Amino acid sequence: MSWKNVEIERRGTVAIVTMDRHEKLNAFNPTLMREMTEVGLSFHDDREIHAVVLRGNDNYFSSGADLTDADMWRTDGLSELDIRDRFRMGGRLCDAWEKMPQITVAAMEKMAVGAGFALPLALDWRVLGRSAYLYVPEIKIGLNLQWGAQPRLTRLVGPARAKRIIILCEKMGAAQALDWGLVDEVADDGKTAERALELAETAASMPPTAVRMVKEAVNATANALNQVSSYADFDQSWLGANLSAAQAARETFGKK
Repeated sequence: MSWKNVEIERRGTVAIVTMDRHEKLNAFNPTLMREMTEVGLSFHDDREIHAVVLRGNDNYFSSGADLTDADMWRTDGLSELDIRDRFRMGGRLCDAWEKMPQITVAAMEKMAVGAGFALPLALDWRVLGRSAYLYVPEIKIGLNLQWGAQPRLTRLVGPARAKRIIILCEKMGAAQALDWGLVDEVADDGKTAERALELAETAASMPPTAVRMVKEAVNATANALNQVSSYADFDQSWLGANLSAAQAARETFGKK
């Protein structure tokens, strides 16, 4: 299977997934979301690959959702069920990656913004470039933090810091992200994929059945309440996106 914006390289028992939309700083549009969901699901029954590295292109990981893509917001001719399913796309994408049995490692260069930060939160480990930053600007465009990211973020940093990250929309540098536990390692710029690969290869060298059992057990414990707190986050986004304040904020944000 081949995709327009995603490539998979297999190195023994490790796979490297490169997400490269070739434009707009790897912003997520419906096409990229569908492809990344398919890629995540393609590993679910793969017994030869034991670890997966997710990276962007050489210059950046992702600038988040593509606010300029008309298909992200178009509702003409769509039923309410169609619209609701479209708002669920990001959550399904993150679920597909979180539920992969392999150990997953994100390698993030330059920026991981909004949706581009929500996806790495669904992975097991995260490596961030030394001059890169994390940024959650959803509040600025009148939206909640969707894609199941809110409980994952809260689990990592606690409620007070989660509120600060989401509500104040402060850009977070690598040192702070490491200190707060949002990333597991900081690597020199241009070296995040290399370090993520080292972690993945080490994980892949362990007895695979035991690794999968431990991952499932830890996730079952850590994520036990995630579905309870985020099952309707896409409905909240659907509602919020149609509010006049959100529409005005989105238009202003896109011009910055």
